Amino acid sequence: MGRIFETRKATMFKRWDRMSKAFTRVGKEIAMAVKAGGANVDSNPSLRRAIQNARAANMPKDRVESAIKKASGNDAANYEEILYEGYAPHGVAVMVVTATDNPTRTVSNVRMAFNHNGGNMGSTGSVAFQFSRLAVFRLAPGGIDGEALELDLMDHGLEEFGEGTGEEGEPQLVVRCAFENFGTMARALEERSLTPLSSGTEYVPASMIELDEAQATEVLKLIDKMEQDDDVQHVFHNLG
Repeated sequence: MGRIFETRKATMFKRWDRMSKAFTRVGKEIAMAVKAGGANVDSNPSLRRAIQNARAANMPKDRVESAIKKASGNDAANYEEILYEGYAPHGVAVMVVTATDNPTRTVSNVRMAFNHNGGNMGSTGSVAFQFSRLAVFRLAPGGIDGEALELDLMDHGLEEFGEGTGEEGEPQLVVRCAFENFGTMARALEERSLTPLSSGTEYVPASMIELDEAQATEVLKLIDKMEQDDDVQHVFHNLG
């Protein structure tokens, strides 16, 4: 019984940590959106997307409103998005997207995560050429004819269409297009009364690296360490 309790407690804490990290990430998205385009949701599409992402992360409505209000204040943190590149063990390419109000702190933490976990941080462009930056929209599949939607969206810049899962394992439809077609695809979905569960950008690798279990564990240790940093929004890699 004690072992079962400890396992459940560990699972619960892990879920809380994941939720806390998601709230931090979305809060920064909201802050940057408000800073760039104001607090009016109707005239700020970036803020609308950030709020959608907050809902997808189950962020309470009062916390969303508080984040918008805080970002509108004169003493609001000024976050900027900075991309870092490098290699994990065994040549796995890694792209680290951060949102920070202190780049000196952030670059130090990212470099340390690479160095202390068998990787090395690279210069700008050293890894990015292995990835494509794509706009990504995730939809709830209920009531959607996937084949029909895929054909329909081809006229609006669709590059990839497939099935995926959310953080809790729930099924999703994943729509990807070139980053420059983000607005076009967003309007196409809106015209079809399809509200994404979440939307954003991802760095998708051109090819994947296959490793054995022990080697993959080394890579995942670095990625996990990176994702624990509050300044890190997303980590993308080409581990198969």
